[in-house]
Amino acid sequence: MVQGNWTSVTVFVFLGFSHYPRIEVTIFVLCLLMYLITLLGNTILISITILDSHLHTPMYFFLSNLSFLDIWYTSSALTPMLANFVSGKNTISFSGCASQMYFSLAMGSTECVLLSMMAYDRYVAICNPLRYPIIMNRRVCVQIAGSSWVTGCLTALVETGPVIHLSLCGNSIINHFTCEILALLKMACGDTSMVQLIMLVISILLLPLPMLLICVSYASILSNILRISSVDGRSKAFSTCAAHLTVVVLFYGTALSMYLKPSSVNSQEIDKFMALIYAGLTPMLNPIIYSLRNKEVKMAVKKLLMRNPFSAILTSVLK
Repeated sequence: MVQGNWTSVTVFVFLGFSHYPRIEVTIFVLCLLMYLITLLGNTILISITILDSHLHTPMYFFLSNLSFLDIWYTSSALTPMLANFVSGKNTISFSGCASQMYFSLAMGSTECVLLSMMAYDRYVAICNPLRYPIIMNRRVCVQIAGSSWVTGCLTALVETGPVIHLSLCGNSIINHFTCEILALLKMACGDTSMVQLIMLVISILLLPLPMLLICVSYASILSNILRISSVDGRSKAFSTCAAHLTVVVLFYGTALSMYLKPSSVNSQEIDKFMALIYAGLTPMLNPIIYSLRNKEVKMAVKKLLMRNPFSAILTSVLK
């Protein structure tokens, strides 16, 4: 068996979805649609948050951070795959693979922390509305968002560093559509127990713990919703919470099933489709679920559209 290390490899080859030739084109079309919708929805949200002073609130500050994050997250995971499919070259350089692995991990880890902080923000807004402006002031919001980004970037660095120094066995074929860290570990020779331990600790800190905080926050929110006397008000609040929790379950559920499964379980083919959900589907759903369904966001979008000649067509779509 041929053995080398990362730095001696100049090019990696992706297998992608070549094992499924009948649906490979369908997967490409779906990924392209998800990517374009993600770009459009998140760009709109960031733009209106900046341009409309009524949306200069903690909630939309965090949502604009999430939108910016999702654009980078989806771009790092899906853009190379889409480009490779069009060009027919399923390859990536060593530096490109290392960068893609780092940025995907950094964006994913940041989103894990940021989603839990957003749930806490909603908890304070609904359960303690009188003190909300004091607790979630501008300085605190910037600190929360900044700490989410720093945590994500640092944990990704801690995970990526040891992996790129591992020795590789055999060829440089990656059984995935991206430089996913678990797929690269499958190619490693020798003892990977230390790397797996680091990943396990970080995964526990970034997946079940934030998800627990989200569940506790929404449990408190739901208990407050039950006190609403209006049936319509309760129904609307429950609908909003259910939509939020659906996205949370999709994102954390797929990530948990990948990163906290026993190492003896070989599910690389399933992992590819799981990666499409948390790297493609949830970033597409986030702006729709969290923002674009809100009346104030729709009003802000309509105001923005009134400035261009195609406003009549686009406004009618939003009604």
